[in-house]
Amino acid sequence: MIQLHLLFISGAEIGFILFFVLLIFGADKIPEIARGLGKGMRQVKDATNDIKSEISKTADKQGLDLDITKDVSKGLKKIKDDVEDFGGSIKRKF
Repeated sequence: MIQLHLLFISGAEIGFILFFVLLIFGADKIPEIARGLGKGMRQVKDATNDIKSEISKTADKQGLDLDITKDVSKGLKKIKDDVEDFGGSIKRKF
C-alpha cells in the first residue's frame, strides 16, 4: 500500500505535534498564529509575482521573447510527425 508522508512524518505524528501545539499555545492563540502565517505566505507570493512582472517588463523592453512554449510545442509537433511517419509503415491492427 502506498502511503503519503509529509516530510517523512506519519499522520499519527502530525496529530501528536498538533496536540502539543494546542497545549502550548492554547485554543485562542492558534487562529492568530494561522492568520500570521497566512499573511506571511501572501507577502511571499506577492513578492514573487512582483519579481516575475519586473523580469517580464525588462525582457519586453529589451525585445526578448520569454514565451518558450511556442518553440517547445513546435519541436514536439515535429517529433510527433517524424514518429508517425516512421511508425506508419509498421503499425499493426490488434
